[in-house]
Amino acid sequence: MPIRIVLADDHVLVRQGLRALLEREGLQVIGEAADGREAVQQVQTLRPDVVIMDISMPTLNGLDAAREVSKSFPKTKTILLTQHEEDVYVSGALEAGVRGYVLKNQVASDLLHAVQRVSSGQVYLSPGVSQAVVSAYQSRPGKSADPLTLRERQVLQLIAEGKSTKDIASILFISVKTAESHRSRLMQKLEIHEIATLVRYAIRHGLVRP
Repeated sequence: MPIRIVLADDHVLVRQGLRALLEREGLQVIGEAADGREAVQQVQTLRPDVVIMDISMPTLNGLDAAREVSKSFPKTKTILLTQHEEDVYVSGALEAGVRGYVLKNQVASDLLHAVQRVSSGQVYLSPGVSQAVVSAYQSRPGKSADPLTLRERQVLQLIAEGKSTKDIASILFISVKTAESHRSRLMQKLEIHEIATLVRYAIRHGLVRP
């Protein structure tokens, strides 16, 4: 039985290229998504073996989408596609429960290996990812230093994307008052009270593209 895959990337041409690559090798692409929120919905509906996601996507980034998938649908394994080799992205992926981390400049050669390894219960990291970064993460005594909850991270991403409080409430299916509460709380936690500084924080932590 072929491995069943959902693809998530906000660029249609990228999804088409990935689909062609995977299907040529006998893998089955059963769904596609244009952002992290849609990816989580696809996983909920289709229950694939593997979901392959870009990190930088609108509305909900790949890291936080991976957190939701790992928590709610642990049988589905997540592979992240990215151009980032920096520590903050690698450690964030590991914290999110990601099983595969593939660099885009090596995607053709790495992705097939990643799918096979991840679907068999192993972890796959592109060779360009520093082993020292992984070792440092694994040896840490505590958990993530990120002070924000997953919901607050979602609100922060939407603020950085220029969404109003009303828009955020609509996208997250919460009340405007609750959205305002999340916004106020995350600003207090980060000790940031200007939108421009919030945007810089979101970029630095991989929530939005620069």
